[in-house]
Amino acid sequence: AMAQAALGAAGLHFDELNKLRVLEPEVAAQTAQLREECRAFVDKTAEFQKIVGSLIELVDQLAKAAESEKMKAIGARNLLKSIAKQREAQEQQLQALIAEKKVQLERYRIEYETLCKIEADQNEFIDQFIFQK
Repeated sequence: AMAQAALGAAGLHFDELNKLRVLEPEVAAQTAQLREECRAFVDKTAEFQKIVGSLIELVDQLAKAAESEKMKAIGARNLLKSIAKQREAQEQQLQALIAEKKVQLERYRIEYETLCKIEADQNEFIDQFIFQK
């Protein structure tokens, strides 16, 4: 015990296996425990980084997907606008055609009435000519 005290004063200690150590067994045990806790902390930090990395990747993928869908929607909207414009132009062309055909119909109606009058006049002339004989 006296030898142990002398060694202790010199900063030397025996561990549980009676090996000579520079650190007190309790300090050595605490150091080992701290080392394990540090290792566990580093492992957990690495795992956390991995989780955060995969989360960032997922968010990036979702952002890309959202951007892609947005582009599709813009494309569809533009297509609908152009189709609507085409329809409008077609409708205007058809309205113009209808107006043109109405004018033509009116011209034909007047021509027909004129021809009917001429026919009536000629029939009357023929009747008078026959009765004169």
